[in-house]
Amino acid sequence: MPSSPFVSVRSVFRAVAATVVPEAVRLDEKGWLELEQIIGGALEARPPGLRRQLTLFLSVLDVLPIFRYGRTFRGLDPSRRDSFLLGIQDAPLLLFRRGFWGLRTLVFMGYYGREEGRSETGYRADPRGWEAPR
Repeated sequence: MPSSPFVSVRSVFRAVAATVVPEAVRLDEKGWLELEQIIGGALEARPPGLRRQLTLFLSVLDVLPIFRYGRTFRGLDPSRRDSFLLGIQDAPLLLFRRGFWGLRTLVFMGYYGREEGRSETGYRADPRGWEAPR
């Protein structure tokens, strides 16, 4: 079973994930670990440098709000977290935009890749496609 790629930045990752998918605040520890393991599995095939970049990006995301709000990302209230991430997703620096969109994609994959996440959406994929009974 893959390990979590976020051990050193777990609290930052979870704050970002709960901002991207607000329903994630309801996850218990088992749910968070499952989400992280799904992402970890996807990242296992990627170069170690990419995983280090992801960890560094999360660390930068945690520190940057200090310059605007006087607090780390983890210390912000939900509306300021949302506002901050909206600024990152539209940042003039391509590196920040790419980093955020990649991280956002991983969060969606981890959250909705869990059985409970899939059932929340009502998604019922079936090999029979549209012919499957609904």
